[in-house]
Amino acid sequence: MRISEEELSINLPLNSAFRQQCSPCSISTSRRLSSTKNTLLNTASDRVAVPTPNGTKEPSVNSAPRAFQRCRPEYRNMTHDVSQCSSTVDLNEAFLVLHKVTVQKSNMEPSEIINFLSKLGQIPQEQIVVVRGDKRFNMLLRYSVEILPNFTTPQLLDALMAFVNLSLPHSHSILGLYETEFCQRACEMDLHELLLVADLWRCLGRAVPKYLERLFDNVSRNFNQMGVPELVQLFYIIGEGRRCPDTLVQPVESLLMRHLNQLKPEELGAVCLGLFKSQRSLSERATRRLVDRALAVVEDMSDFGIVNVMKLMRFSYLDHLPWLEAMGSEVPRRAPKMEVQGLMHVILAFSALHYRDDRVLFAVAERLTNVVSRCRSKDAAKMLWAFGTLGVLPNQCPNLYPCLTAILRERQAEFQRYPEHLLTALLGLAFAGLFPEDLLSLALSTEFVNRASNSQELELRKDLFTLDGTVGLELPESTIPRLSLAIREEVTKQLWDFAQSDICQKPEVLEAEDVLRKLLGGEMFVRKHMILPHLRSIDLEVHLDQNDQPIPVSSGPGQQNLASQNLDARISGVTITDDLLAQLTNTRKTPVQQSNKFLQKPEVHTVEPVRERESIFNVGIDLTDDLLMALTKSRKRSPRLSDSKPSIQRLAVQVTHRNHYCYRTEQLLGLHALKRRQLVLAGYRVVELPHWEWFPLLRRSYAEKLAYLHCKIFSCSDSKK
Repeated sequence: MRISEEELSINLPLNSAFRQQCSPCSISTSRRLSSTKNTLLNTASDRVAVPTPNGTKEPSVNSAPRAFQRCRPEYRNMTHDVSQCSSTVDLNEAFLVLHKVTVQKSNMEPSEIINFLSKLGQIPQEQIVVVRGDKRFNMLLRYSVEILPNFTTPQLLDALMAFVNLSLPHSHSILGLYETEFCQRACEMDLHELLLVADLWRCLGRAVPKYLERLFDNVSRNFNQMGVPELVQLFYIIGEGRRCPDTLVQPVESLLMRHLNQLKPEELGAVCLGLFKSQRSLSERATRRLVDRALAVVEDMSDFGIVNVMKLMRFSYLDHLPWLEAMGSEVPRRAPKMEVQGLMHVILAFSALHYRDDRVLFAVAERLTNVVSRCRSKDAAKMLWAFGTLGVLPNQCPNLYPCLTAILRERQAEFQRYPEHLLTALLGLAFAGLFPEDLLSLALSTEFVNRASNSQELELRKDLFTLDGTVGLELPESTIPRLSLAIREEVTKQLWDFAQSDICQKPEVLEAEDVLRKLLGGEMFVRKHMILPHLRSIDLEVHLDQNDQPIPVSSGPGQQNLASQNLDARISGVTITDDLLAQLTNTRKTPVQQSNKFLQKPEVHTVEPVRERESIFNVGIDLTDDLLMALTKSRKRSPRLSDSKPSIQRLAVQVTHRNHYCYRTEQLLGLHALKRRQLVLAGYRVVELPHWEWFPLLRRSYAEKLAYLHCKIFSCSDSKK
């Protein structure tokens, strides 16, 4: 999991409720398994199965992912229920079948092979390994492949069902040959057969991209045959296959909207999970209607179904307030019986949506203390990230952070294979102001840094850079290892290159920079850069002397001469003239001539009328008596006050976006709260231009912007005395 630059400054339409972003919490779980065709002989041998992440099977969340298939009897025609298989053949009968294979050898007919496979598929689960390890079983598989073209389609289906019942490993080479045969026959199969074959491949756990292509092609030509069960099963296959062709998205969406009200609670959860796993988005309208329908039946939905809806909302970045508000009561009610993975996905979704609901957070935190021993490193890491991002402090949940940190120490061996989990966890802890030195030492050790830097799947050096800079500021006396200068310089360059092409060009930043320059007397007094590069966002740096007079900020060589020429002509800001007050108070005054050539007269523009009261730009700045006093008070200071101030006041002007805060609140998210804290540690005074104040001013007069920034820079300085 990485903190992406996109997360730090998302340039979104201000009135958009439906937003698509690349979530920093999502990790691809797609798997690409080989389906190479081998020679017919000497290939029917088992291969070592590819281990799943963390060495364990991804657990279900309080309900089986295939539970929806029990909602309607129609699913029996297109799915395979392993739990319904009977064990009617004992081991002695199985050996008798295998003996017949050695007698008949290549003289067997397709019907006989299918009969033998079906019987072997009925032995008890504990005896399956014995049968699969018998050489005669491999002979049976080899003979089946030799006459594969002679099988009828129903016989092929029976063979595949037998392989499922026998728990044939998904990497078994014989399966590639069967997949090829099914691909060749796809055009001859009806919709139910196509879906059944796809379901059987899923039961085997084998990726079959070529077959899915044939399936999707045939589905596109037979939409008129699809009812609710077929549609939901298709979504399930799309999700498990992690793919959906572009040409299928719109027809499937239309069909879903047509049948939406007929879907049962678990079917809705299956649709949401399919969309999430395939990383496919529906339109905003369709997604909102889907969640509306889920909300209508939420009380009848399983925990697994609710988690699937949350996953879709996390992926689609949909702020569906009625659903989120309903979770404020549903999650606390269900949390005492939920498992770790379900809790993790719920809290991760709230974090991705920047939505803080203490009822949910505290209910999940309380439940975690009882089930934390079942956490994987992945679960602990994501929950630490989520709680830290939403600003849950250690004193609010005293047992939360210690128990999750303990899991990190217990699962330390997993970080050898999944270094991203450790970095994710440590960042979440840093957001909460916690810095476990032993784990930080591990993350910044030379061996770990080299392993993370060589990762081909995730770019982790930026996370290491953030932790390294955090250690330098938060733990300056520690003996924790630090990144090499070469790595720091390389990552800084990458971040600055991105900032120059994206964040620095945002209108709200450009306008703040321009008005500050006008206010302070020139571009040498404002520097746009990353004060703390490891926190990946830009600042407008301003320096004031003891008398609150602006002084040049060190910049490029081209500006040094200009700065020295104007050093004696420093100004304390824009002079508040009668013209400016007339503009702000809508009264007329007599113009006053400016004698000092260095004083910058503000450009006065007519204030644009704001017609839409609901627009975010409709918030004006009230010209109160306090504001007038702040604008017009003298900038001269008494010697006593000046002596108590540092020789240079360093200001970090922050232009914030609404995505820096928890949803519809003024509470900063974890990363941005961390930055504020570290700017103070670095000796800066933070001057915030919050979006609810600055964005409305973007459409107001230049004079109002000048007045606002004058108040922010100088009156805030007065309040610090």
